[in-house]
Amino acid sequence: MSYSVGQVAAFAGVTVRTLHHYDEIGLLRPGGRSHAGHRRYDDADLDRLQQILFYRELGFPLEEVAALLDDPDTDPQAHLRRQHELLSARITKLQEMAEAVERAMEAKKMGINLTPEEKFEVFGDNDPEQYAQEVEQRWGGTEAYAESQRRVSRYTKDDWKRMQDENADWGARYKALMEAGEQPTGERAMDLAEEHRRHICTWFYDCTYEIHTCLGEMYVSDERFTAFYDEIRPGMAVHLRDAILANAVRNS
Repeated sequence: MSYSVGQVAAFAGVTVRTLHHYDEIGLLRPGGRSHAGHRRYDDADLDRLQQILFYRELGFPLEEVAALLDDPDTDPQAHLRRQHELLSARITKLQEMAEAVERAMEAKKMGINLTPEEKFEVFGDNDPEQYAQEVEQRWGGTEAYAESQRRVSRYTKDDWKRMQDENADWGARYKALMEAGEQPTGERAMDLAEEHRRHICTWFYDCTYEIHTCLGEMYVSDERFTAFYDEIRPGMAVHLRDAILANAVRNS
C-alpha cells in the first residue's frame, strides 16, 4: 500500500511543504510515483519519517538526522536503543523544567492575595508589602520565610481583619500593662510576650524562642519597628524586647 503526500502529511502532523523539502534534500525520498508523477510513500518511508520526526523533536539539525539514519553501521535496534536513551534524558529534563515552573507558579501565588480595594479596606494607607523586597533579601532562603509566604497567600480579607483585631487587642493590653507599672520580667509581661510569639506561630511560621528573641532585638535596632510599637505606648519597643528575652529564659 502507498500513500499520497497529503495523506502522509495528515498522518505525521507535518505540512506538505515539509515533505517536499525532505525529498528535495534527499532526507526522505518517496518510494514511488503515481502514473501522473505524484509522490507515493510506502510503509518503509513512513518508518523513516517517524525516525526523522523523532530526532527533529529532540532538536537535531537535518544534516545530523540524515547522517544518523544513513549510517551503514547502525542497525534498527541501535536506533531504538539510542532513541530510548534520548527519550529518558528528555523526560528527566522535562520533569526538572516542570518542577521549576511549579516553583515559579508557587512563588507567584505567594504574598498577600487581596485586591487593591481590599488591601486599602484592611490596611488603609499602610502598604503591607512595602518592605517585601527587603524581607525577601534578608530571609528569603529560610524555611520560616517560605512557610509565611505559603500561609499569607491563602488569607482572605476577613482573615486579615481578624489578625488585625487580635493585634489591636494585644497592643491595648500591653499598653495597659505598662501604664500599670509592670516590669518586663513580670509574669503578666512575659505572658503577653508569649502570646505575641504564639500569634506569629499561628499566623505566619513556627517562631521559636530563639527567633522570637532575635525579633525582639530588631524591634529596638530597626527604627521602623521601634516607631510602630512606641506609637502604641512610648518605650514599648524596649519593654517588649526585654519581656521577650525574659520569657525565652523562663521557657529554656
